[in-house]
Amino acid sequence: MEQAGSRMKPAAETSRHRIASLRVHIVRIPVRAVHSHGSGDVSSVNSVLIEIETASGISGWGEASPWPVFTGTVEANAAALHIHLRPIIVGADPFRPTALLEEADRIVVGCPEAKAALEMALLDVAGKASGWSASELLGGRCRDSIALSFSVANPDFDEDLGDIAKLHADGVRIFKLKTGFGEHGFDLMRLAKLRELYGGGIGLRVDYNQGLPAVDAIRKLRDLEGFALDFIEQPVKRREKAALAAITRALDTPVMADESVFDEIDAIEGIRIGISDVFSLKVMKSGGIRRAMAVSAMARAAGIASYGGCMFETGLAHAAGAHLMGALPEARLGCEFYMATYYLKEDILAEPFPVRDGKVQVPDGPGLGVAVDPGKVAAFRTELLE
Repeated sequence: MEQAGSRMKPAAETSRHRIASLRVHIVRIPVRAVHSHGSGDVSSVNSVLIEIETASGISGWGEASPWPVFTGTVEANAAALHIHLRPIIVGADPFRPTALLEEADRIVVGCPEAKAALEMALLDVAGKASGWSASELLGGRCRDSIALSFSVANPDFDEDLGDIAKLHADGVRIFKLKTGFGEHGFDLMRLAKLRELYGGGIGLRVDYNQGLPAVDAIRKLRDLEGFALDFIEQPVKRREKAALAAITRALDTPVMADESVFDEIDAIEGIRIGISDVFSLKVMKSGGIRRAMAVSAMARAAGIASYGGCMFETGLAHAAGAHLMGALPEARLGCEFYMATYYLKEDILAEPFPVRDGKVQVPDGPGLGVAVDPGKVAAFRTELLE
């Protein structure tokens, strides 16, 4: 991105695009149903949106979508952006993202979502100034669409069955059951019912969100192998990496690491111990698109597959994730960027996030390729920091 921006913009022109202002919007968006997970319930989407504007009048948007039981808090990420990173953002050259993010790491430990939001906004500005999409700035697009996976997480399975039928009619063919928040028998019943209704016509995955005690995880997970699952995601606690590697060795079904692999350092350790067959890539937990790409490159070299995961996000962060997955040749297991379309009561984008025939369409426009509706942001905003 940085080389492309420097090549396209002479120094005087780049100076004209320096960041003139930063606004931080904290939003709370209602959802259609409570989703239960092995690590807790979610009843709303709480995000931090950043809006930067250049001296030339170009606006760029980014999103930080933390989950307290997983990555961090809204409050910490909002403070990181508003208090600690504002001095280096305002006045910065948006075509120098690597230097800016390195400085952000020096100033603030953690808060990967805040740094992801900053990178998104920089990509948005650079793309709008150059006419290139984010995936083009990241090295070029490998695909124009990604198969969509929907997470089945309603404690009321009858309601879930109705939602699944509607999604199936829309062309969605991948469903991931959130498991471990109820009894083991409940998980087995749901899998059996979906195989009874849809047979092999759908891809099935499960995600424990760290919800299984390691002591008997293998015994329980072997009960799932007859359902021809695409993968089993993060059955044990994040730090129980040796147990996750043991599970991966014991099962025929592929195992995916999510909470256990945040960044490049986690990836190196995970590869060394054989932690899993798949890594879940998330823009939020890695601290940006390019850092998620680095994790994926390591995985590819080790023969580990990559999947497009997400946090509890709006269509803005989904757009960043779509550009990430669109730019990765190894990303063949689909993505779960369903929330803007099927989970939020209303999104913040001016136009619907692009999903067609069960596939996410990588946005074509410059930058992130989506437009935020300021009126919708204002409607869901709980605090504005500027």
